[in-house]
Amino acid sequence: MRECIPEEPPKVRLSRHRHPRLPSAHPLHSSSPWKDRPSPRSVPSEMARYFPRVLPLLLFLRLSDLVRGNTDQADVSALNVMYSSLNSPSQLTGWSSSGGDPCVNNWKGIKCSGSSVTKITLSGLQLTGTMGYQLSSLISVTYFDLSKNNLNGDIPYQLPPNTTHLNLAGNALTGGIPYSVSQMNHLKYLNLASNQLSGQLTDMFGELSSLSLLDLSFNRFSGNLPNSFGSLSSLKTLNLQNNQLSGSVDVLATLSLENLNVQNNQFTGWIPNKLKSINNLKVGGNSWSTGKPPPGMVTARDNNGKSHKSSIKDAKHNKVKKGKQHSDLKGAVIAVILIAVLVVALILLALVKRRSSGSSHYTDERLSHNRSFSPLADNKFTGLKDSSSSIDIKAIETSSMELKPPAAETQKTYNDNEFANKLNSRGSTDPVSLTIYALADLQAATGSFSSSHLLGQGNIGCVYKAKFNDGKVLAVKKIETLNLSGSCSYDFMEIVSGISRLHHSNIAELLGYCSSSGYQLLVYELQQNGSLHGFLHLSDDYSRPLTWDTRVRIALGTARAIEYLHEVCAPSVVHKNIKSSNILLDTELNPCLADCGLVIFFEDTSENLGPGYNAPECTKPSAYSMKSDVYSFGVVMLELLTGRKPYDSSKPRIEQSLVRWAASQLHDIDALAQMVDPALRGLYPPKSLSRFADVISLCIQPEPEFRPAMSEVVQSLARCVQRTSIRKRMGRDRSTSRRSNDSNHGYY
Repeated sequence: MRECIPEEPPKVRLSRHRHPRLPSAHPLHSSSPWKDRPSPRSVPSEMARYFPRVLPLLLFLRLSDLVRGNTDQADVSALNVMYSSLNSPSQLTGWSSSGGDPCVNNWKGIKCSGSSVTKITLSGLQLTGTMGYQLSSLISVTYFDLSKNNLNGDIPYQLPPNTTHLNLAGNALTGGIPYSVSQMNHLKYLNLASNQLSGQLTDMFGELSSLSLLDLSFNRFSGNLPNSFGSLSSLKTLNLQNNQLSGSVDVLATLSLENLNVQNNQFTGWIPNKLKSINNLKVGGNSWSTGKPPPGMVTARDNNGKSHKSSIKDAKHNKVKKGKQHSDLKGAVIAVILIAVLVVALILLALVKRRSSGSSHYTDERLSHNRSFSPLADNKFTGLKDSSSSIDIKAIETSSMELKPPAAETQKTYNDNEFANKLNSRGSTDPVSLTIYALADLQAATGSFSSSHLLGQGNIGCVYKAKFNDGKVLAVKKIETLNLSGSCSYDFMEIVSGISRLHHSNIAELLGYCSSSGYQLLVYELQQNGSLHGFLHLSDDYSRPLTWDTRVRIALGTARAIEYLHEVCAPSVVHKNIKSSNILLDTELNPCLADCGLVIFFEDTSENLGPGYNAPECTKPSAYSMKSDVYSFGVVMLELLTGRKPYDSSKPRIEQSLVRWAASQLHDIDALAQMVDPALRGLYPPKSLSRFADVISLCIQPEPEFRPAMSEVVQSLARCVQRTSIRKRMGRDRSTSRRSNDSNHGYY
């Protein structure tokens, strides 16, 4: 007999968006799908009958969801990976490498809608590392901003897929643009400027019809523009300046652009005629064709509508050069004439020299002032710092003349009038001479401004270590126009001239500069011990702490530098960026104030300083004054006293702001002893500490008019040093040996 096996009931596939049928025991169902089923008219009454019983259950389920957490677990996991990839930075308060609830616990920079993360804003937080590999899980994120940090590595292939605003500008990202960007159909804003991206732009822009801004400036992209650029129908702003792009720009003729910047590339051909109607068009620094353009084209023009003189001049030069190549006979005749003229000139020169050797010497010396310097000249000017030091300009120029002439881009010279002595407080009329560095030399010395040479990143650009072939090591500040205010306009040579007039032993001396192909670079002497910020806040457990004597010396030297700017220079110079990261330390831990003479870059912003340094009145740029500098210096002194950061989110809320926490305790002897940096281990003179605290208290007064002038601050700090010196001579300062070793120890 056949064994009877009961058939398995058919499986019912439930739609993802439908609720399963209720069990048959439910009052609304019977044992049969159709048997004894209530009529449609009776259903509402049945639901009303059981609704009071179901309502508590629904409320309970809702409350249990809140207890478990509000944030989608896929979002939490992606942010956990991102936090670890960013090296778990302390400034990301609330974040965790595992678990957590970003939407409920208000993780820094995270905004949510319901249980989904929708916005990530982490700009300008000095973040390092990479962005992680799970960003594609953030499907609800529409705003993603990690600009102005120190991120490195390639842009991850997996990015938030539904982002409309993507900003990764101002980092050290390498590689190219990941192809996943081509699938981000909702993207409206894409900013990858001021990175180290390279390679050719591929045809990946065809589906980005919503994109209104594309900024790829200040990178290393090369090759021709992709044809898919023509599909960017909504594009209004396109920034491609300072790359190595080549070919024509014809593909842009179909776009309805309002802002176009293609400066400092290798574009050729003519500008399409349609682009000339763009209000904000910048096309300089390319190899545009000259002569009569074909129909629909115009020659390259600057903002005033004038054709670029350099291109016309080059065309004329080429024409003359071709003419000479076809006139060999004329060349031979000219050579004979030149030889005859040379013989006559030598005879006349001998007669003139015999009559007046002094006059000839004077003429040669006048001419030498207009010669350009070799970028690698080993001159004596490098080591000069004090305004009272004399400069042997003739010796410098002679040394420069003996070397191989620099590249063509560095042979620009400036006469005495262009370096007019307007800021020299000593009234000297000597010309200011700076080394004009070739861009190629600086790129070679910094590894093309690679992240491995990066020393630090500030508000207006990055600072790189430059190692030259002759063994010289300098610091190069690369000014990034992206980080500047939109309304900031300036003349780079005026800035260079102004900085070159600042001479003080505690101010960073400008050694040279480079202004070429869209690059604006300032070259300074490298201070091997880094910044005061690094000494106080970034040193490891094996570093020797700064002794009390050294801290007072650093404060006094910095105060003298600010006094020089405020009260000696004519007109006065406001620094507007005084903070511990701008106080550099030499091999003997003497302070050197950096970023002097760059105040123009902060004229349109009140947020140039880091958190904790801004004076209370600095709510708008126009309110900043010399007394605001005094306040910022007082905060630096508080750092020296306590070893704490101006703002530390890892501290309890009442202690996060250093000024707010310390101000009321500076006149309390017992409280003051508790505030002192534990790294000092009690090795400090109590009276010197008390005087130091008194100076701080005056500098951080909320009202600017109650803060002292820097000359008064210098006098008070000098008395602290004098008292310490007297105690040391009497043998009462136990920290003498520590200070001596400290000052001779090399830090990097």
